Amino acid sequence: MMPSVPQLLIVLAIVVLIFGAKRLRNLGGDLGGAVKGFKQAVKEEGDEKSAQIEDAADDATDAVKDAAMRETDDTKSADSKSA
Repeated sequence: MMPSVPQLLIVLAIVVLIFGAKRLRNLGGDLGGAVKGFKQAVKEEGDEKSAQIEDAADDATDAVKDAAMRETDDTKSADSKSA
């Protein structure tokens, strides 16, 4: 069950009396900075993983191209030996 608006206002008043408005403002700023830092770290991690995936895809493409070139070279060598 949700508390009513008057109950929330009473709780807020008690918290302000206990901690003080300045301390609550500092706490809010610190919490906001922590959330901002967390979001930035998550974004950087996602960018890093995307870069790793792209690098792996490029490496796989290069490996396939190299294998195809070797196969072509082997075929040419076999043709020249049989001729």
